[in-house]
Amino acid sequence: MSAGRTTLAGMAVNTSAEAPLPVGEVSRLIGGWIDRLGAVWVEGQITQLSRRPGAGVVFLTLRDPSYDISVGVTCYRQVFDAVADVVSEGARVVVHCKPEWYAPRGQLSLRAAEIRPVGVGELLARLEQLKKSLAREGLFAPERKKPLPFLPQLIGLVCGRASAAERDVLENARHRWPAVRFEVRNVAVQGVHAVPQVVQAVKELDALEHVDVIVVARGGGSVEDLLPFSDEQLVRAVAACRTPVVSAIGHEPDSPLLDLVADLRASTPTDAAKKVVPDVGEEYERVRMLRDRARRCVGALLEREERGLAHALARPSIQDPHRMIDARAEEVSTLLDRGRRALRHQLDRADSELTHTHARVVALSPAATLKRGYAVLQREDGHAVRAPGEVEAGEVLRARVSAGEFTVRVDA
Repeated sequence: MSAGRTTLAGMAVNTSAEAPLPVGEVSRLIGGWIDRLGAVWVEGQITQLSRRPGAGVVFLTLRDPSYDISVGVTCYRQVFDAVADVVSEGARVVVHCKPEWYAPRGQLSLRAAEIRPVGVGELLARLEQLKKSLAREGLFAPERKKPLPFLPQLIGLVCGRASAAERDVLENARHRWPAVRFEVRNVAVQGVHAVPQVVQAVKELDALEHVDVIVVARGGGSVEDLLPFSDEQLVRAVAACRTPVVSAIGHEPDSPLLDLVADLRASTPTDAAKKVVPDVGEEYERVRMLRDRARRCVGALLEREERGLAHALARPSIQDPHRMIDARAEEVSTLLDRGRRALRHQLDRADSELTHTHARVVALSPAATLKRGYAVLQREDGHAVRAPGEVEAGEVLRARVSAGEFTVRVDA
């Protein structure tokens, strides 16, 4: 068996399976380490308070609501009596105490020397600091807000058991839209168990695929009662939801941080039902109004088109469509007659000119001259003889007359 070397209570302790430490020795060593821790200031919420008549010691249970951790606290009666009028179960306190280890039972407790209640002003100051810190991270940014569905089929509801907030949401939502369905998670909405239960409920509903929107509802309360809805753990859980979340805490003067991180803030649970679920009567009325408006629009369009059609039908071109053709036919006929007359005139004038030209050509042609008894003498090469010196004695010439031609010989 191998030996183990453990540092416990500031001292090195050698142990093994053959030489283990007794439970009492371990408890003593733990007690020695805790005893050297010294006095500390601790903040928490009182969940249990035991003041037995005549007892000199008061027993408290101090709890951290964010992490669901508790520790016992004892104090002398005179220490608690100093704040007995302002401290009760559920109150937040700051305790100056010294950790103690009860060796016989192996139990840790705190011995309080002073108890101070946490005032509302201090709580609000801390919430303001947390608000600024979360705002810098962008958890409250408007662009992160998710739109709510118009008609959610399944609504997740986180509220107190048999609470007025649950009744208000269910009754008003079903009155507005009878077919709406709810997935309800009943949780503690104040006290030390509120934060872990609300966070768990929100996560469960967000994991359900068919839940369209989540409503976290509570019917108002004091600043101290509403502290769980400003818890950082809850704020981050809501910010991480994929499902739209509606905050319906119902506390107008002071808005818990849940209002800022939620996708929609409702002033009351009743207001949440109105904002999440549409009113069936209002929707019927809206549909009727839209239908009437559409009917009026269509009627006005038809009337306008009918007037336009009537106006078009009243035009001469529609009433007598052949009128334009007939008018154009007359114009074409007139132009055709004019064209024919102009062409006939041109032909007649051209014919007259051609006749005169032909007469002049005939009168001036060599054939006409020949008909009058003249002859043309041509040499063998076809050239006409114009002077006696162009021919020689004995040369044969061709004489051309009107009725034909013959040869002649030049006499010397």
